[in-house]
Amino acid sequence: MRYQGREVDVEGRVRLVMESALTARDRVGVQDFVLLENYNSEAAFIENLRRRFRENLIYTYIGSVLVSVNPYKELEIYSKQQMERYRGVSFYEISPHVYAISDNTYRAMKTERKDQCILISGESGAGKTEASKKILLYYAVTCPTNDRMETLGNRLLQSNPVLEAFGNAKTLRNDNSSRFGKYMDIQFDFKGAPIGGHILNYLLEKSRVVHQNHGERNFHIFYQLLDGADDDLLSTLNLERNPQSYRYLVKGNCPRVSSISDKNNWKVVTKALDVIGFSTEEVQELLDIIASVLHLGNTLFGEGEEGETYITTETQLSWLAKLLRVDGSALKEALTHKKLTAKGEEMISPLSFEQAVSARDALAKAVYGRTFNWLVEKINRSLAIKQDEIYHSGKGSSVIGLLDIYGFEVLQHNSFEQFCINYCNEKLQQLFIELTLRSEQEEYETEGIAWEPVQYFDNKIICDLIEEKHKGIISILDEECLRPGETCDASFLEKLEDTVGGHPHFVTHKLANGKTRRVMSREEFRLLHYAGEVNYNVSGFLDKNNDLLNRNLKEVMCQSDNQILSCCFRREEVIDQKRPEMAASQFKNSLMRLMEILRSKEPSYVRCIKPNDAKQPGRFDEVLVRHQVKYLGLMENLRVRRAGFAYRRRFEAFLQRYKPLCPETWPSWQGKLVDGVSTLVNHLGYKAEEFKLGRSKIFIRFPKTLFTTEDALEAKKPEIALILQKSWRGYREWAKYQRIRHAVIVIQSGWRGMKARRRANRRRHAAELIRRFIKGFIYRQEEYCPENEYFLDHVRCSFLKKLSKNLPRSVLDKSWPTAPPSVVEASEHLQTLHMRNMVIKYCRRVQPEWKKQMMQKVVASELFKDQKELYPQTVGRLFLDSRLEREQISLKVLQTLGSEKVQYGVNVVKYDRRGFKPRARQLLLLNTFAVLVDRTKIKQRIDYSTLRGISVSSHRDGMVVLHVPCEDSKQKGDAVLHCSHVIELVTKLSMLASKTNYVNISPGSIRFAITRSKEGIIDFIRGSELKVAKGKRGHLLVTTPQIAAT
Repeated sequence: MRYQGREVDVEGRVRLVMESALTARDRVGVQDFVLLENYNSEAAFIENLRRRFRENLIYTYIGSVLVSVNPYKELEIYSKQQMERYRGVSFYEISPHVYAISDNTYRAMKTERKDQCILISGESGAGKTEASKKILLYYAVTCPTNDRMETLGNRLLQSNPVLEAFGNAKTLRNDNSSRFGKYMDIQFDFKGAPIGGHILNYLLEKSRVVHQNHGERNFHIFYQLLDGADDDLLSTLNLERNPQSYRYLVKGNCPRVSSISDKNNWKVVTKALDVIGFSTEEVQELLDIIASVLHLGNTLFGEGEEGETYITTETQLSWLAKLLRVDGSALKEALTHKKLTAKGEEMISPLSFEQAVSARDALAKAVYGRTFNWLVEKINRSLAIKQDEIYHSGKGSSVIGLLDIYGFEVLQHNSFEQFCINYCNEKLQQLFIELTLRSEQEEYETEGIAWEPVQYFDNKIICDLIEEKHKGIISILDEECLRPGETCDASFLEKLEDTVGGHPHFVTHKLANGKTRRVMSREEFRLLHYAGEVNYNVSGFLDKNNDLLNRNLKEVMCQSDNQILSCCFRREEVIDQKRPEMAASQFKNSLMRLMEILRSKEPSYVRCIKPNDAKQPGRFDEVLVRHQVKYLGLMENLRVRRAGFAYRRRFEAFLQRYKPLCPETWPSWQGKLVDGVSTLVNHLGYKAEEFKLGRSKIFIRFPKTLFTTEDALEAKKPEIALILQKSWRGYREWAKYQRIRHAVIVIQSGWRGMKARRRANRRRHAAELIRRFIKGFIYRQEEYCPENEYFLDHVRCSFLKKLSKNLPRSVLDKSWPTAPPSVVEASEHLQTLHMRNMVIKYCRRVQPEWKKQMMQKVVASELFKDQKELYPQTVGRLFLDSRLEREQISLKVLQTLGSEKVQYGVNVVKYDRRGFKPRARQLLLLNTFAVLVDRTKIKQRIDYSTLRGISVSSHRDGMVVLHVPCEDSKQKGDAVLHCSHVIELVTKLSMLASKTNYVNISPGSIRFAITRSKEGIIDFIRGSELKVAKGKRGHLLVTTPQIAAT
């Protein structure tokens, strides 16, 4: 069930948020994929993701599913204010966020008293762990709490760094990759306060303890211990700081990672262990085990002449025995020999060199893996309702589960771990589609709308291929591991070909066609998963599935004095002759239990996507994202969601938002909600096939219908705003009157009783004031003395009060209250200070570009105000930096100008000396000179230092004359120009040349030098339109437009 509601801001105003983003859909896309018009297009899906990612909108819905794209940078969307913004607000009526799904899940749990769960999935580096942290933080901050619950909240949060240290590692795809699956239950009481928690872990990648691929690291805790522990602790553990000294840490050749501070993380982990409740002895025993794994990796073997195996590093062995707290000789014997039982008799058999190395690595993996399980159990005990109480879901409490599980993996080399991970994702996808369809069908049935069957890919056939009893791949793998005689990975592959070779989703090299054989090795089999094809290499499948530890090594570990190891290695294991369950079967059974847990809860989903493999912010790799969209089954989910209706809202929410569009529903609808919605959609012209009315919701089939309605609302909003303003003002004045009237009545009832008693006191006080006032008035011309001090003080105070209420508000306001004679000097000082203060404030508010604009406008005003008829029209127009784009200026001209920067450019018409023939030119203003350009050639250069003057007329024309020295042989006489932006040009030129005083505005003719001895004249006459031509007397005749009559 999803909740409808409103978002309430800090001032108490109510507003709906979700649909408001629809109006920006062209820029940022839609925030719910079900509103995509072309919902079957994967390209449209990814383009919508890209648009939102580009705007730092990393969250998007698919119905109730949250899609999260890792931004690889910090975003300001996780503050406490953001938490309050999403707290108690409807899921669909605010922008998508992980806090929204957290709050919706919490409220559903609290209202319905039904267990909830949030499933977080995605591939390594997509941000699953960060999403789970944000959800936990949200509950820790927003849920009701007390001292006990605050302690529990801290333990929940601090369990993350501990589990990350022991269960996370640096991989090629992610610097903090979770190498185990985690399911956490948070238990709440009937008030909604957290009272307990429990963690289940799945499939820790134990093989990483002994082997890492190139560019990857072992688990974080090893590096944190070596880098962050003090020297005394390292000496106690006989460890060196250099990770390269340990064979289990050098195989990936990546001891340091720039994005990880092992020293700081060590401090965080040690603090977290203390908060969770680890004792000093437990922490020391835990570190002894971590150190023992490193020493175990440095334990080396030699091979004698007769093939016997012996340990060559006795020092390492002694430290290993000390740290594990076991007998050294027994450990040495167990590492080089194995104990066999045949017909009730025990025999000791020496191990070969390869067997000894395998036994050592198996012990390292077993010790670390079991210690990790103990660590999880220890955290669970600290999160339990009581320290001695086993976790359970009580009748008075509810649970929210949090599943942080590895996503679908397709690597270059896929082995047993990837097989298990992808099997897990197949099951989750099966559950996801099943629960999504069930949720959709239940909503349709609740609303009384006919359910239409949805076509989708059912991956049950793949799940059965893997898990079916006696016929599935896991059963065949277990059977091959248990079969007597020589077994190997190749025989397992042959058994698969014989048993499931005809399955449509199973292919091997032997069964494949010629094209497929070229891309598959003989040791691989291929499964056609829901997300695509994956080739698995069977090498190591049997060993990893067996996951066996020699019996005599178990016996040694059972005798350990380390309390953690004694809990991890039970003596019952040695006594029990029953073969332990295989790794794949263990994972399958734990996965089945997880499915049961998830089916018993109401699920919510977070699908995490990483935008690129380089972990760079702002980079969106479409190919990578497309793969993840496919692996996560997002298109399948969207198709299921859109199989019926794209948009659904409760009647009250729909009517509340769109009621202004219909006169019958505005401003309020008094009848039944369903009748109001029906009236509204009929008025909007909805067709019958576009919508359905349920019992409490309206269902709209096409996004286009919703978008059209939203656009109509946007067009209506200005009219609504006017109506609301008018109504609000009337209501505000009426409410003000009512408050005043009520206040008057209350005050009157109390005031009348005090009125008579106060009247005499007021009269006495008034008489005294009047006497002092009159006496002061008589002596007002005297120096300040006791007789006139009250009067003068009153005059000054009255003036200051009057002044405080009548201060000028603008630098243009020159008014100032008239001051009494006694404060004239002070008034003048105050007026000066106030004006200076206003000027300073005004100048500080002016932006640099506006300051430049104003300076130019001021110069223009000084030059042209009341001087040129054209000036008033240009006052309101902004001066541009240039009237020419850089591309309009010839590259050859720019190269000729060199480093000189063009400050302003404009198109002009130059009238030449012979017959005043017009020539189109570009006038470019630089710092020290101006040039006239004809296309690619500089025709004339005018140095500002030699510029003798600038002449313009007082009429409505654009003529301007630049006067230059005639003595200069390089000049061709004065430049006669016509410019459409003459005010702007002359202002900028005079400022650049610092010759504002050289601007001449002539009301009559303008004279200019044609040559050294010849002079030209520009005459101006009035006419209907602007014309420039040669006159009869050889003058340049300019016809200027008439001034419009006012």
